[in-house]
Amino acid sequence: MSAQKNVVVREKIDKMSSEVVDTNPYSRLMALKRMGIVDNYENIRNYTVAVVGVGGVGSVTAEMLTRCGIGRLILFDYDKVELANMNRLFFQPHQSGLSKVEAAAETLKHINPDVDIMTYNMNITTVDNFELFTKILTTSNLSNGPVDLVLSCVDNFEARFAINSACNEFNLSWFESGVSENAVSGHIQFIIPGETACFACAPPLIVASNIDEKTLKRDGVCAASLPTTMGIIAGFLVQNTLKHLLQFGQVTNYLGYSALTDFFPTMSLKPNPSCDDNQCRLRQKEYAAKPKPEVAVEAKEEDQPFHEDNEWGISLVDESVEVKDNKINVAEGVTLAYTVPKQESVEECEEATSSNKEISLDELMAQMKQI
Repeated sequence: MSAQKNVVVREKIDKMSSEVVDTNPYSRLMALKRMGIVDNYENIRNYTVAVVGVGGVGSVTAEMLTRCGIGRLILFDYDKVELANMNRLFFQPHQSGLSKVEAAAETLKHINPDVDIMTYNMNITTVDNFELFTKILTTSNLSNGPVDLVLSCVDNFEARFAINSACNEFNLSWFESGVSENAVSGHIQFIIPGETACFACAPPLIVASNIDEKTLKRDGVCAASLPTTMGIIAGFLVQNTLKHLLQFGQVTNYLGYSALTDFFPTMSLKPNPSCDDNQCRLRQKEYAAKPKPEVAVEAKEEDQPFHEDNEWGISLVDESVEVKDNKINVAEGVTLAYTVPKQESVEECEEATSSNKEISLDELMAQMKQI
């Protein structure tokens, strides 16, 4: 009976293959071509994506990319699989004790053996490992050049800043992602060096949780561990990765998710001209020097507006937000991860210094006596 079922399944697969020429039988992107969304979904095989952090979001992200038939997948992490990780959508109990990248590669190769998987069990924030990390990012695509995209799925600021520094230095586009400690909100943010705000331009953007964080702190409990939230954020991340690589739809600049209110805040963020990262400022100058495509404007017969009346007060506005001196008005439902204290400008410091020099010691002592 089972043999007959296998024959039927094989016949269905052969029929499907005759309808759409598919040289990548493990890819799950045929629908994009059938629906006319992309010209050739198999182009996904030409791209290399690096996933940094193979935890709750990163492991599911790696699985989705593998099922989509990505050409090469590079995984970075330095943790081991524990039984506490079994609330994820990916790891299995028998993998406990293995490094996360080793366990991930083992599973992913069974899902799609056509994907070239490279693994690095390393902490990218150390000095030596950071140099190796940047070398891998710049020399490991299918043509021995830089990777096509970097996906940050880490859970700490130190690793995010390391990724930000590497991508700014070598002009690599990347997605930052995260899930809140209360596990009911998360976000993704697309960062193009020089064109959009980098991770150092302003305090990171997070989704407002509307919940008391103090009630979440429990010893021995990993708060950010809902497989639903992590799966949703991973889906956002891979969906926009596909749009960026295969060039269809509109890639989001920032997309948040709040499970408590089913709210999805979006916004775009311009780079900060006074960013602390000097490589970011350099990329901004390079981007500003690039010739911008001209926007075609149709000639009008009359200078009068097409609609003489605007009863509803409709207007077109620019949703992008400019960052200046770490001051930013964020979109509704989004907040800053922390507040940066105001820094005095060079002129203010020089003025304060010069004014102090004009006061003599006798005058200063006289002022002290009056206090």
